[in-house]
Amino acid sequence: MGEKHSKLKIFASKKNSVVTSSTSSLAIRQRRRMSQNYLVIWVDGSVDQPNQDNQHTLEQLRSVVKEIKLCTTSTQCIEFLKNMNGKKALVISSGALGQHLVLQIHDMPHVDAIYIFCGDESRHKSWVKKWSKIQGVFTSIAPICDSLRKITGQCNHNVLLMSVAPQRVISTALSPSDEQNLEQSESSFT
Repeated sequence: MGEKHSKLKIFASKKNSVVTSSTSSLAIRQRRRMSQNYLVIWVDGSVDQPNQDNQHTLEQLRSVVKEIKLCTTSTQCIEFLKNMNGKKALVISSGALGQHLVLQIHDMPHVDAIYIFCGDESRHKSWVKKWSKIQGVFTSIAPICDSLRKITGQCNHNVLLMSVAPQRVISTALSPSDEQNLEQSESSFT
């Protein structure tokens, strides 16, 4: 009888390994897909000019997100957002275009966050307080990149948590002691 019980545990452990390894590869694929589901849209009348500041800003943004759309007008950005499918937008707008643009895009469900990137922070501080999606007014790209890292990092964390196989699938392959170990492992991830 003891021999049969140990064989069952070995079988359950093997089944658990299969579930875990396939779940892990699924989590990796979903994490990659989710980080690609974020798109930064940079809206500025001079964003298409190949100057050193723009190039440096683009390099810093690309270190955080893979896809960046450049728009030189509010209209161009709005049209792009209207036709966007399946992605979340993080919009960086110049101060000059920001006030008009925010009015048009703030309520779009796929716009997750808006950043005002300008040279005169005090000029825009008052009107941005009215909009919940605006993360702030910034005169440097570094704090914007830090915020983008947090947003995409949180997205990746949420995907990892959602990627774990449903409890009932795992439970059918586990012994009671394996289930207890799994519950202890799950608490260490959150």
